[in-house]
Order: sequence, then C-alpha cells, then structure tokens
Amino acid sequence: MKFLLSAVIISTVAAFVPTTSSTSILSLKAAFEDEVGAQQPIGFFDPLGLVADGNQENFNRLRYVEMKHGRVAMLAFLGQITTRAGIHLPGDIDTHGTSFESIGNGWAALGKVPLEGVQQMIAFIGALEVLAMKDVEGTAEFPGDFRNGADFGWSKFDDETKRQKQSIELSNGRAAMMGILGLMVHEQLHSNMPIIGQL
Repeated sequence: MKFLLSAVIISTVAAFVPTTSSTSILSLKAAFEDEVGAQQPIGFFDPLGLVADGNQENFNRLRYVEMKHGRVAMLAFLGQITTRAGIHLPGDIDTHGTSFESIGNGWAALGKVPLEGVQQMIAFIGALEVLAMKDVEGTAEFPGDFRNGADFGWSKFDDETKRQKQSIELSNGRAAMMGILGLMVHEQLHSNMPIIGQL
C-alpha cells in the first residue's frame, strides 16, 4: 500500500515538471559541442554546469585554466619520474652542503627544501606568470596560446592538424592531472609504486 501511494505521489509530481529545461540545457550544451576537447566517446562534458549559461568568455577562461593546470601537471609528472629514476641536479641546494640528491622525492621533498629555495621557486613561477606565460600581443588563436607573434612552424599546419594538436595537448594534460593526483595519493597511502620506483 505504501509503495502504491509513493508511486502515485511521484507520478503526480512528475506531471508538473516543466519540459523546457531539458531542451534549453541541450541547446546550451550544443553551443560548446564542437569545441576542442569535446572528444569521443564522451563528447562535451560539463557535469557541474559551469558553462551552462553558454557564455563564451567564461568558457575561454575555464579552458585557459584547464590548459595551464594540464601543463603544470605534465611537468609535475615528468619531475616525479625523473627524480625517482635517480636523476638530480648536481651540487648543493644551499651553502650548508645539502645536496640536491639528498632531498627526497614527492611529498618527502616538502620539508627538506630550505626556505630560500622555496622562495626562489615562488619568485620564478611568479615571474613566468607575470612576464612570459601570457598573451602579451593579443594575437592568441586559442586560450593558452603564448606564441606572442612567434610562429614555431604553427602556420604550416592546416586547421584540422591544428585542432588535432590542441586536442592532443588537452588530452595529455587531463591524463597528467589524473596521473600526478594518483601518484600523490599513492604516496600518502604508503603504497608501492613499481612503475616509478619505491619510496
């Protein structure tokens, strides 16, 4: 009896749900369906509705943030693999004789890098952010294009090849974000990481 009553209430409520919301969501979804990064088999993926309003400027800002995080994650993943393979900078990190090689990998490095070293890294990243890693000339073809008038052979590619290269970078960045997150979590769980060496 309770089941029957619940079914009647649910069906009654469902009768008054507006149907226009689903069509408007589909039309907004179609606004970004052809953007670079909407790749098969998933296509355009925005489960939180961050660009549900169809605002192109907001989409471009979020795409720029995604590109930046992907590039940083690729460097972070490469850094993990490099240091765990035993490749370190030569010499000492400070005047007290602390060698680069003596600093641990991953999370273990956080407490061992001297404060001055951390400050230098922050200053270097800040300088890159303010001076170099931006579209200074306003000539960017896509969010994250920092060529600033230089060509680097980009103009020799046709539109399809350019789109393919952008999709590859986005895919690699997305994979690297998941990869470095996985490495960080595994390290905190003190699990064995046979692909890149043990802790």
